[in-house]
Amino acid sequence: MGSKYSNVFKPIRIRGIDFKNRIVLAPPSPNLASTDGLVTHDFVDWFEMFAKGGACTLYVGNCSIDIKECKDEAYQLDMSNPDGILPMTWYADMCKEYGCHASFEINHNGENTAFETVGHAPFSASPRISDNERKRAAENGRDPIPCIEMTREKIKETVEKYGRAAEMMKRAGMDIVLVHGGHGNLISQFTSPLYNKRTDEYGGDTKGRARFAIEVCQSIRKHCGENFVIEYRISADEIAPGAMHFDETLELIGYLKPYIDIVHVSAGIHSDFNMAYANWWLQDTFTEHCFNVHYARDIKKAHPDLLVTTVGSIMNLDYAEEILANGWADFVAMCRPLMADPEMPNKYAENRPEDHVPCLRCGTCTKHLRVPKPIYCAVNPVSGMMRRLPGGEVPEAKIKKRVAVIGGGPGGLQAVRTLLDRGHDVTLYEKSGALGGTVIEAAAPPFKIDVKAYLKWMLHEFDNCRKRGAKILLNTEASKELLDKEYYDAIVIAVGADPIVPDIPGIGLPHVAWAPDAQTGRVPVGDNVIIIGGGETGFEAAIQYAGEGKKVSVIIARPEKAAFSGNRVHREMIARMQKMGIALICSSSVTEIFPTEVSVINNITGETALMPADTVLYAKGMKSRTETVDSLRHCAPESNVAIVGDCNNNPDTISKAVNEAFRACLHI
Repeated sequence: MGSKYSNVFKPIRIRGIDFKNRIVLAPPSPNLASTDGLVTHDFVDWFEMFAKGGACTLYVGNCSIDIKECKDEAYQLDMSNPDGILPMTWYADMCKEYGCHASFEINHNGENTAFETVGHAPFSASPRISDNERKRAAENGRDPIPCIEMTREKIKETVEKYGRAAEMMKRAGMDIVLVHGGHGNLISQFTSPLYNKRTDEYGGDTKGRARFAIEVCQSIRKHCGENFVIEYRISADEIAPGAMHFDETLELIGYLKPYIDIVHVSAGIHSDFNMAYANWWLQDTFTEHCFNVHYARDIKKAHPDLLVTTVGSIMNLDYAEEILANGWADFVAMCRPLMADPEMPNKYAENRPEDHVPCLRCGTCTKHLRVPKPIYCAVNPVSGMMRRLPGGEVPEAKIKKRVAVIGGGPGGLQAVRTLLDRGHDVTLYEKSGALGGTVIEAAAPPFKIDVKAYLKWMLHEFDNCRKRGAKILLNTEASKELLDKEYYDAIVIAVGADPIVPDIPGIGLPHVAWAPDAQTGRVPVGDNVIIIGGGETGFEAAIQYAGEGKKVSVIIARPEKAAFSGNRVHREMIARMQKMGIALICSSSVTEIFPTEVSVINNITGETALMPADTVLYAKGMKSRTETVDSLRHCAPESNVAIVGDCNNNPDTISKAVNEAFRACLHI
């Protein structure tokens, strides 16, 4: 009997080529190509988890059609080198083993290539100086350099490079290509009025600006023949002022339609404008699910004869089934959700959706591109170990041991799962009456939908571990005396961290609490809230309570410039708070807390003021439970004691806990 997900697993044939289902790996860049831009065995091993997991097509992101001219990643595939065909066959053949299609997203990033990378100004449709270039110039102590407007001869040469890149793919055994025509890369620098100021046949109106994209697709068809599928990635709306917007995109698709088989519908532009429009192509954890599906739906309505792929925070196959059943798209692409659980298609095909591991949209994967470091996942630790674990299989232990795991948070859960996979006898001790650790508090804000889904999965997986033989003891504090009586062969300590309580007079008053204690309902919250601390925990509390109509002020010790900098999520939280009217008081500290107000000092001027407050919440970070760790680390042979997660040096993220626990337990 087949699954209940009949639309997801409905096959389709395009140009005589069979696609077994409608789930596509949207293109990641794994940082696993060689330094000269070739596929490596590590590269193939990493992508195997997706092929094995059941997706129908695997795309690789941002493969350069000529790495000497367009390069914006340290380890990027080069599609201009004929020596690349042989290693490409390793990738193509691996995918065929699992009945899925290997493919690349071929790209020229145009003006986004730095002068320092290739030794000359980048090429583009018009000689523009981007915000990115101004930033690069300032960092390198030089004047900004406008990009070089492509001549007709250069256009012809570049069009040919796209065709030859696709031809290399076909020779290697691939039968579908993804042409990157969106996100502000070269092709969209021709199609978009934001970038294209030409007055010749490649500029002007929408039809003129479409000419380069059409010629690229014609070149691919000429080089690859009729039995080859062309999927074209597009930004349905570039969002930025003066850019390509949705009505014009519909017109553009009309011109492209005779030359492509599938349109892949994303939105936004990449890195220009200081990443202001990045959330449309890479959503953060605050963004609603299925963020861009409405664009695909409306394109499908306007062009019903064209196959459409939708992408953008489609977090599971329940969403995919609904999208496909409604006729809003023909394929569903997902990247991070499949990185979190490559086996998701297989689990849904077997009617086990509750077993799939939810993605947190936390950014663990993407931040490694900038290191550079091979990307891996916060909740799928196998993704960072594919070279060491052939096929992603956890090896069975040669000697079975009795192992205690201390702590029922994400690190503790991962330890139990991995130890069971290795065949050990496992007992977990959790001193509270609930499993989940600090994920319980992290999931409390109503907008933390991804963390809520992860917590639900954690509890389900703890039940699975019980069924597999793990003993899980709640309301049981693991003391040295208790552990010594059991003579464990090994111990994993994952006891987490405690909130830092600021040393402020009045901190013990009844209306003062750690912010997550308030968010989980353990303490009441009034209408006038002061939050001490300028990190994400405090910001999340501020957003939650301002959303409930309360007056919220955040006291931040750092100066404004430092407080407002940080990663993209941090900056977007700042912007959201400012829109909500939350007072962000920088370069300031709370010096005393009173029953109805707090005393605040400006750290620069020394001026003090009283601010009304019926609730004071602190969010000054966490401190590792080092005393607990030290009391337990000699309760088994010391070489068989692992310390993981927040209790190991600096408290950090779910990713740290999960990945440390997994790696430690591979050696027990």
